[in-house]
Order: sequence, then structure tokens, then C-alpha cells
Amino acid sequence: MILIIAEKPSLARNIAAGIGQMARRDGYLEGNGFLITWAFGHLFSLADIETYQGKRTDTPTRWTMEGLPCIPEHFTFELRRDRDKKQQDAGVIKQFRTIEALCNRPDVDTVVNAGDADREGEIIVRICVQHALKSEKSFKRLWLPDQTPQTVADALRDLKDETEYENLANEGFARTYIDWLYGVNLTRYATLKCGSLLRVGRVIVPIVRAIYDRDLAIRNFVPGKYLALISSEPTKGETVELTSKQKFDEKDREKAEALCKKYNETGATVTAVKRKKDELYPGKLYSLSKLQNVLGKKYKMSMAESLEIIQGLYERGYLTYPRTNSEYLAGAEKDKIRKIIAEVGKIGYPVRFKDSKKIFDDSKIESHSALTPTYKIPKKGDLSEKENKVYATVFRRFVAVFCAEPCLAEKTEITIAVGDLEEFTLKGLVITERGWMKYDDAAQKDKVLPRLSKGDAVNIAFAPHEKETTPPKHYTIETLNNYLKNPFREEKAAAEDAVGSDDAEEYKAIFEGLELGTEATRTGIIDNARKSGYIALNKDVYTILPGGEYLIESLERLQIRMDKFRTSEMGKALKKVFHGEMSVEESVALAAADVREVFAAKGGSIEEDADIGLYGETVGNCPLCGKPVVRGKFSYGCSGYKEGCPFRVNISICNRVISAENMKLLLTAGKTSKIKGFVSKKTGKPFDAALRLENGKAVFDFSD
Repeated sequence: MILIIAEKPSLARNIAAGIGQMARRDGYLEGNGFLITWAFGHLFSLADIETYQGKRTDTPTRWTMEGLPCIPEHFTFELRRDRDKKQQDAGVIKQFRTIEALCNRPDVDTVVNAGDADREGEIIVRICVQHALKSEKSFKRLWLPDQTPQTVADALRDLKDETEYENLANEGFARTYIDWLYGVNLTRYATLKCGSLLRVGRVIVPIVRAIYDRDLAIRNFVPGKYLALISSEPTKGETVELTSKQKFDEKDREKAEALCKKYNETGATVTAVKRKKDELYPGKLYSLSKLQNVLGKKYKMSMAESLEIIQGLYERGYLTYPRTNSEYLAGAEKDKIRKIIAEVGKIGYPVRFKDSKKIFDDSKIESHSALTPTYKIPKKGDLSEKENKVYATVFRRFVAVFCAEPCLAEKTEITIAVGDLEEFTLKGLVITERGWMKYDDAAQKDKVLPRLSKGDAVNIAFAPHEKETTPPKHYTIETLNNYLKNPFREEKAAAEDAVGSDDAEEYKAIFEGLELGTEATRTGIIDNARKSGYIALNKDVYTILPGGEYLIESLERLQIRMDKFRTSEMGKALKKVFHGEMSVEESVALAAADVREVFAAKGGSIEEDADIGLYGETVGNCPLCGKPVVRGKFSYGCSGYKEGCPFRVNISICNRVISAENMKLLLTAGKTSKIKGFVSKKTGKPFDAALRLENGKAVFDFSD
């Protein structure tokens, strides 16, 4: 007997459809030599800190700094608790007992991992088996690129040994342990320090930081005016617009006018005209992020909404596995694609199989092929309006890629020279046969150029035109996704500028392959940031919320540097685990060192110390009324404020954190030690000074 453990009930039902004739039991299905049971996603989760400290009770314990940082020698999984974490979930316990009983049935000789085809799905079922199985049995893997009955039947005939997925499991465990180390330790630390819940995570913080930085840049943007040299004059009945690369400050108007005069006196001539007929090719098949970009831009779907719909279409057998970062197909899938093309052709689309490197390329696939429709095509009325939009987007791109009708265009490129002063290039495109453009949404509009020939004189009248610099744009679903996929685009460009083209590749390689999160995790993390009140999504535009500002600024004060460099480096380590180049233990040790660094940073001299103490901590007595001064969220303030005492000192003054130790000195000795690194609000220049009490207020003291 073969026992199949699915990640969730919907997958169990689809596997059963591929087997056929299965009877329903309590918590499982049985028939044709198979047993099928299921998890509910994660049945197990990593234990909380209290478990490692021997303090676990059914009553949530109050967080303290005791035992932080917690770096377990061995991580412990326990059955998932209910929402308030008071006790283990009764439904979870019942289903695990079913899994346990089936794993240990005498007639079961083979256990099959049927988690989703990713690292998370891999460890969800593995953990269940590790806790349930009492004796050694054959352990196999059912890997499903889609959930159609035919694919299930084919995969069941080709079960893989679970050992083939060891590296995938190692990556999954490493990510789970690492995220726990950062999330649990730093969330507690930051929350205890700041007095309100601050969710600190390996990926969530740099995502919020990116949106915070962009919104701050927009908020602080000061428009600048400049002069652009533009000519827009008719030639042969058509307006020819030329914009010079030269730009001038407003104060240099005379220089701009002089250059315009020189251009106009020199005159412009067409030096080359290239016209050729060419074939245009469609965009590549979709990865998850590229599909979400399109759906966000066109239909204003959030990443969470689009993923939910895509996942649903996958579970119903209409789309292939969604959490893919590839835009290519595997060579082993050619026969499957031929079957899909045959079904698509039956409903009237002009498609044919193309054995092209632009489509099939194993070297461009890490784990999963691009998103495509399956041979199971929905009938009218099968899908909701939004499901139709998502499915049609994937379907039409597939039709475009395999379209039998080419898209032909006439391309024109005209080069115009103003003597040897500057050269201008105009590019035009006219579609002559639409071909695949009839089906894909990425339609291109014609751009017609004037009918000019080599040697023609072009009328010009260059003149300075006032222009204004524009602020950066808010992140959209598309631009944020692109940033997370390639967060070091600017650094790569800077490396090339700094070292020159000869050595640029070596320096650019440092940043290559670094990204924030993965296709499988980004959507959930961004959604958590929204639910936590850090960011907002309006249509397809992200903006920072006060809670997000408080998170980032609080972490700065606490010197918790969870930046894109640290996060992406850890992501790189996880990839090394997947490729067998690093052990789970080694990757976890890197994260543990990072966490320890945060807690060790509160040492040092008072002058350099930025430790603001704990929220609610007493730091001394009020110089005005004598009552305790306590540390609040944003300031050290007198506990007698309700009685009208005004004494208050901001935690951050002129961009410099005032440590709890310095605050204690101020209240006991009337003066702090010299604090380095204040920044003047007027000049923006740094300065050093002490703080002293003067009439119950903290003022700068520049005396030695």
C-alpha cells in the first residue's frame, strides 16, 4: 500500500482524481492500492523562545529581555497552536493523529511526499513524516508541475526517491531557522525597547525601507529648473522635433542661446536613412512576478489578490505551478507543450510547436518552468470575471509565443547631423502584419517618421526651453517587484562608472543574483507589511504609513541594520544551501552572528552609546517636580505629565540618539558627556556638543 500525504485537501482531491475510484474515510481517501491524506499547510511550527527556556505554559507569557538573544542549538517543531497561542489547535492535532496512524499501518510500505513543488511544500510534509513515522519505510516524492488528472497519473508512474530533494529540503529548513532567529529575537528586542509591537523580519524591513526612502525623497524633493535646447520645425510637410543632449542652468541662458545660434547657423542634414522589414517577437512566457506586474498595472490587482487567483487556477488544473521565477520551459516538457498546443488549436487559435532556444532553455530554469495554461481549457462560465482576466493574460501570452502567424513591421531609423556639433537619431515603426499581436496584450502602436532621404536638409530653429526636474515616482506593484528582483541596479552601474568597463564585470558580479525575498515569499511578506500598518496600496501605488515610518526610524535609533545588503546576502547563502555549497548549520551560524551583533552593540563609551534603554524604564528624577522620568516611545518624559509637569527630552535630537546613560547623567549631574554626530537643521553640518539642564530644559553646551 502506498500512502500519499498532500500539502492541503484540495491537492489531495486532485491526486485522487488522477487515481480514480477512491472512497472517503475520516481524514483520508482509500482505493486502488493508495491511501491519500493531507495537512492543512503547516501543521507544525517552530517553538517559541519560552519552550527553549523551559517556560512554556498554556498562558501567554510576558516578553522580557531575559534570555535574549535566543540561539537554539537544535530547533524544535511543535504542532501549530491556535491564534492566541494558548493551546495547540484541536483540528491540527486530529489530522496529525490520522497521518501518524496511516504512516504506521502495517500494510503501508511506501510514504509519498506530495507537498507543493517548492521548498515550503517539501518541508511541510517532511516534518509531518519525521514526527509520525515510527519505523523505516520507503520515502518517495510526487512532483507536480500542474494538477491535471493526466499529469498526476503520469507523475505517479514516475515517483522519485525523496533523497533527490535533499538540497531543496535543506534550503527550506535553513530559511525557516534563519527567519525565526531574526524575527523572534529582533521583534521582541525592538518591541521591548519601543513600547509597541514592531515586526522585524529579514525581508519585510528592507521592503518597507525601500518605500520609506522613496516617499521621503518625494517629500523632500525641491524642483530644479533647467534649459533644454529644442527644435520643432516642419520639413516636407512633417514636423521634425529634435532635443539636444546639452542642458544648461537658468543662469547660463546666454551660453544656451549662443549654442542654439551656432546650431541654427550650421544647419542640419540627413546623413543616413535605414529602412528594413523585420519580424517582431512576442514577450517571453510569464514568471510569477512578471505576471503580477501586468495584472497590477492593467487591472490594479494587488500581489496578494493576483496570487490567490493564480493559485486557485493552478489547484483547479487550469495553470501550471505558479511560484516560478523562470520565463523559459524545460526541454523535457516539449511533449506536454505539444499536447497543450493541440488543445489550443482545436478552439481556433493559429498555433504551432516551435523548438526554439528562446522558449526551451534548461539553463534558465532554477526549479520550475514558466507559467503556462494546461491542456485543461475552461469552458464559458467556469471562471469568475477576475479569474478570466488572469487566465486570459497567461493564455494569450502562450498563444503569442507559439503563434503560427508572424508579426511583421517596417523599421525606420533616420540620422540627422548638425555639422559635427551633435547627431540625432529618429526611430519609427510601422506594423505591416499583426500576427501574434492580435492575441497578446502587449500591442505596439505605429510610430510614423517623415519621409526623408539621405542628403535632405532639415529645417531647424533651436531655442532654449524652460524645463523643470520631476520628483521620483512612488513605487508601483511593477516597479517594487522589479526593485526586489534587482535591488542593486544602481550599485552595479556605479561600479562600472567607478572602475571602468575593463574591471566592471568583476565588481558587478558581486551584486549579481542578489534579490530581496523570492517569487514564492514576496507576495506574502508585502501583504504582511500592509496588514501591519506599515505601507498602503492604493490601486497599484505603494506609500509609506506612519507605522512604517515609526518602524524604520525606531530601528535606526536601535542600530538594527536590517538593510538590503544583509538580507540579500542571506538570500545568497540560502541559494548556496540549495546548490549543496553550504550546510544548513553554516547558513544558520551567519544569521546567529548577525543577531548577536545587535545585542552586543549596546556596549562602548557613553559618547558613542546609542542604547535608549527599555520602554517604560526609569532614568532619573524630574528636575522640575521630582517625580520619576521614564522612557517613552519618542522621548524621556516626566511621569507627572498628567498633573501638568512639562519636562520632556526627545530621544532623537538633531539626528542624534540620546542614550539612556546620557539621560541619566543629565538628570543626576545636570550635564551629559560630549555627544558626537549632531546635525544642524539650518546648515546640515555635523557638530559635537553636550546637553545641560537650563531652567528645566535640555540645551546644547559647547564648552570643553
